Amino acid sequence: MDAPERPTVIATRGVVEHGDQRGRTIGFPTANLPLETDDLLDGVWAGWVDVAGDRHLAAVSIGNRPTFYGTVGYRLLEAHLLDFEGDLYDTEVTVVLWHHLREQIRFDSIDDLVSQLAHDVERCRELATTCPNDLRALRPLHTPVGVATAVAV
Repeated sequence: MDAPERPTVIATRGVVEHGDQRGRTIGFPTANLPLETDDLLDGVWAGWVDVAGDRHLAAVSIGNRPTFYGTVGYRLLEAHLLDFEGDLYDTEVTVVLWHHLREQIRFDSIDDLVSQLAHDVERCRELATTCPNDLRALRPLHTPVGVATAVAV
């Protein structure tokens, strides 16, 4: 019997920058990281954010934020850390992406977006309960700033 396929785990590192602060106004504050390359797959991911030695479950969006900017927004990684309160501006973090949830889509209303974000967060929580321990314990080493790096699992 074949072993189950292991996910491709991707990590990137960067310094949290100030954004539009729109996420906090709709109940989903995010840590925003600039992307130096186009090698991360756009969409919404289940992941973790490592901050000063602590790991936080996160729903992570990568893309040009089509609900607000259509196709002209610049690409950004936005990580909503679940059950986290605090200021991460100007803090270096490592983001680990381990499950692609869905593609980025444009929503017709903020209410539709908020509803989908709540669903994405719940899906992240569900996936975290079934995540293998070796994946949960994985700590990327020396990930280059702003560059996606496949992590051996």
